[in-house]
Amino acid sequence: MTTQYSGGEDPARSMALLWGVQRRPSRGPKPRFTVTGITAAAIELADAEGLDAVSMRRVAERLGTTAMALYSYVPGKAELLDLMVDRVCGELAARPYAADGWRARLEQVARENRALYLRHPWLLQIARSRPVLGPGGMAKWEHELAAVADLGLTEIEMDLVVALVLDYVHGAVRVAVEMAQAVRRTGRTERQWWEAHAPLPAQVYDPERFPLVTRVRAATGAAYQAAADPDRAFEFGLARLLDGIGAFLAARPG
Repeated sequence: MTTQYSGGEDPARSMALLWGVQRRPSRGPKPRFTVTGITAAAIELADAEGLDAVSMRRVAERLGTTAMALYSYVPGKAELLDLMVDRVCGELAARPYAADGWRARLEQVARENRALYLRHPWLLQIARSRPVLGPGGMAKWEHELAAVADLGLTEIEMDLVVALVLDYVHGAVRVAVEMAQAVRRTGRTERQWWEAHAPLPAQVYDPERFPLVTRVRAATGAAYQAAADPDRAFEFGLARLLDGIGAFLAARPG
């Protein structure tokens, strides 16, 4: 997946759009489009065809207009990406926690974010190093920080614990997304691919040279019926991650 970059290098334009503070003409005809509508069309396109399909021209076609007609609303694709990310981040804002306790809350944060990536896999392609936070992203972050707000952590520790969970999800969900994309691209399920290709390695692998790989591959192949089981891997890793956070909390003074 090709990494794409948002408007973070010139955040002022994105911030004005995200927070609705850009200047609007006081006279003239009523605007035909809205930033909200343009953003929704871009998200629909990315969900259906991937982020590489998103351009001002393709979004304009989806709205029945020309790219030039959209530039008066959104300056370019970089800013459009910021709008898209903020809009889908808002899907996780202000959700009540289903259970009490830090572990249950952080588990919910992890599962919600994993589901977000699976709904919008193009999120994995957008660089996260210089995020431009709009109302959706801020509300999502507020919600996630609330998961650890009553633990007596410092502000830095709160941020680091939440970041740890989000970074884990970001890495763990990639295989699930790639496998889903492979199914759509090839028209074959993971089980069908596995059944077609599983016999081939046996013809070339030397069990005496790779005894551990031979054992583990036989066991995982029988269990997964695929090259990997991202759901099982996610659950295992999340449990161990939360165990580690629990050990950190238990070791803190006071």
